[in-house]
Amino acid sequence: MTYTYPLPLRWADQDSYGHINNSSFLTYFEEARTRMVAAMLPPDEAERGRNAFVVQQALIDYKAPLDYRNDPVSVDVWVTRCRGARLELGCAIRDIEKTYAEATIKMAAYDLETGAPRRMTEQELAYLSRYSDS
Repeated sequence: MTYTYPLPLRWADQDSYGHINNSSFLTYFEEARTRMVAAMLPPDEAERGRNAFVVQQALIDYKAPLDYRNDPVSVDVWVTRCRGARLELGCAIRDIEKTYAEATIKMAAYDLETGAPRRMTEQELAYLSRYSDS
């Protein structure tokens, strides 16, 4: 299953050509990703720090210019790999007519208190399996 977030474009994200600036795409992927995982995060702030995820790598393949408009785009996120301390997500920014960008985001489960990677919990693995493409 894929998580889809309808993301409204921001006027300030466009460049002088009227296209959404390429740097905004990473922010769009981040916004959808954080909304997808929000339900699995602990409610306590200190506990969230011990059960964090950090981005290790983001690879974006820009497919087509995205012109600014009032209608939202869909940002899809799905899990392509999940085990141990590593999480890999596939992402796409699209609408009904075309795909504007695709990305692979590699992440690590991380404990902000110790500053070290950690293994994902059984609850995290179960939650993320909902969005697995396998």
